[in-house]
Amino acid sequence: MPITRRDLLAGGAAIGAGLAMGGSAFANTAANAYFAGYAQDNGFRYRLTNFKRIDPVWHRQMVKYFSPEPPGSVVVDTRNHFLYVVFENNTALRYGVGVGREGFQWFGRARIDRKALWPRWVPPPEMLQRQPDLPRMVEGGAENNPLGPRALYLYRDGQDLGYRLHGTLEPWSIGRNVSSGCVRMFPEDVIDLYQRCPQGTRVLVLEHLGADPG
Repeated sequence: MPITRRDLLAGGAAIGAGLAMGGSAFANTAANAYFAGYAQDNGFRYRLTNFKRIDPVWHRQMVKYFSPEPPGSVVVDTRNHFLYVVFENNTALRYGVGVGREGFQWFGRARIDRKALWPRWVPPPEMLQRQPDLPRMVEGGAENNPLGPRALYLYRDGQDLGYRLHGTLEPWSIGRNVSSGCVRMFPEDVIDLYQRCPQGTRVLVLEHLGADPG
């Protein structure tokens, strides 16, 4: 039986509930169902996503897509939780993503001016104020690094916006409003996106495309 979007959300909620109740064994079992072994990449390893547990709507796929943005551009539809790489002939490669939760959403134009393999994670001061127990820095490749195997850094007019397109340790969070403004992707997908987007790639983050996500 295929996993539906409702099943995916329920799975994420169940994991969260297990953690809230202190049920670490339950939470670990539920979380582990979303993984399918490990892969090696540039000297580090990451957990492969068990896509059998993921609603097919969030799988990477070619789709018909009508956009005024030029081929090679990235468009993020935050309402419907999709990221598109625009191709010619009204097509695009679509990825499922997790986006900013209420109060952390943002929209507008940006550009990928920096890319990193196995980036280290440094939580911004605002995040440390909200969560003072967070580590001040996590090395790239560490198992608890929330950026995963790749990060693409968003800039505007030469200024780092503080937002990234990056991997995730929580595949059940794709398709949800979960982050502090960054765009989360499956590790396999952010590796793929990294290869497709050179520095200078245009990015448009939309509040809503005004069309059914199909």
